[in-house]
Amino acid sequence: MSEVLARWNGLPLEEAARETLPCCGSRTWAASMASKRPIQDEASLVATSDTIWRSLGESDWLEAFRSHPQIGASKPGASKGPESNWSKQEQSGISSASGETVQALGKLNLEYEEKFGFIFIICATGKTSDEMLGALRKRLGNPGEKELHIAAAEQAKITALRLEKLLNQ
Repeated sequence: MSEVLARWNGLPLEEAARETLPCCGSRTWAASMASKRPIQDEASLVATSDTIWRSLGESDWLEAFRSHPQIGASKPGASKGPESNWSKQEQSGISSASGETVQALGKLNLEYEEKFGFIFIICATGKTSDEMLGALRKRLGNPGEKELHIAAAEQAKITALRLEKLLNQ
């Protein structure tokens, strides 16, 4: 067991939940994660996270989605906490984007949010700006229920990566 995981296992419930909240953005998820301690290793942590995430309802998913900035933007009033840095790292493919791509992302982000009622969620790690833009264009054609589940699956990927980052701080 890593030192970080051992320390987290020993925290009071509320503090443990608060510490993992930036990994997902859902308070219910974070409280559930804290209640499942002790967790023995990273693989168990990620598996527990996935099980909890899949058991949550739409309102919890939407809460998690709201914790993210739009692709290519910073979250207004974002803290300087780990989630802000993680988001910048995850979206690093945007840094080399052309002005045209950034404009298209901005326009389509708004169109997506109007259509679905939540921001476009994609596990951006390792993706170029053009790949993200292509995924956004494609997913705009989805029906609402299908898109909600795709976004939730993308959130689960993001959460798993962030849990790994939390353990390796």
